Amino acid sequence: MRVRRRTFMAGVAAAGAGLAAVRSAAKAGGYAVRLGGPMFLKSDDPEALAREHVRLGYRAAYCPNVLLDDRPRIDAVAKAFSASGVTIAEVGRWVNLLDSDPKKRKENLQTVTDGLALAEAVGALCCVDIAGSFSTTSWFGPHPENLSKSFFDAAVENARKIIDSVRPKRSKFCYEMMGWSLPDSPKAALDFVKAVDRKAFAVHLDPCNLINTPSRFYRSTQLLEDCFDKLGSLIVSCHAKDLTWNVEMNIHFQEVRPGRGSLDYRVYLKRLAGLGHQPPLMLEHLSSAQEYDQAREHIRAVGKQASIAFD
Repeated sequence: MRVRRRTFMAGVAAAGAGLAAVRSAAKAGGYAVRLGGPMFLKSDDPEALAREHVRLGYRAAYCPNVLLDDRPRIDAVAKAFSASGVTIAEVGRWVNLLDSDPKKRKENLQTVTDGLALAEAVGALCCVDIAGSFSTTSWFGPHPENLSKSFFDAAVENARKIIDSVRPKRSKFCYEMMGWSLPDSPKAALDFVKAVDRKAFAVHLDPCNLINTPSRFYRSTQLLEDCFDKLGSLIVSCHAKDLTWNVEMNIHFQEVRPGRGSLDYRVYLKRLAGLGHQPPLMLEHLSSAQEYDQAREHIRAVGKQASIAFD
């Protein structure tokens, strides 16, 4: 009887372990999304900031304001957000790494290098910037050379310099996708990953930034599928917004909050939820807390209709 009991209990334990494994696998690859975004609480207290993200239903956050040389605050932010179960998704460093002024270009390179060092110190998933622009009138604006080999080569060199200066163990460096500068397609993003050739270089997904033609506007489903097919395991963070087409005598796409445009959020959420490493989906570019509330509820409603959970 003792033998049978031990055998029975071992079977129960094995079954329990198997069920746990199935549940774990289902959670990792079966439709769970980590949503995040800005919040409007005026506080410097890391614990209060983390609690506000939880109150809003966010499991991911943009990095709070903290200086690289303020180690006590870095530690306090990392501890508070980790304890609340909120992942710090991104450290944004929005400067032009290809500025025409050599002095400014050097300063910008250091700004982004410090941003990656901060991401590594605070435990953020990535530091993100655009690859840059050769424009002399806008730090991020269009220029005919922004799609050239010289642009690509300069951006690859900058990414290597930034990563090799920091040598991060847990955080990644990314170039955000753009409609008029590289990377302007899933293939271009993959080309960057291969050319930079550093484990710490990853992909930041912003599908709305890739919609720069009527065909991509009308076929956002196919665009999203292509992004995830080519880049899925490389994606470390994503942006959430939407696009509408203002009909004029030329093409004018306008950013709007999710739910007011045409991006296929059902496919976006499904493909994102299918990634076991759960890259966060971060709301951005809205003007008020009310708009963020509306965007968040729309995304959750789409997820509910598609049987997608939000972790």
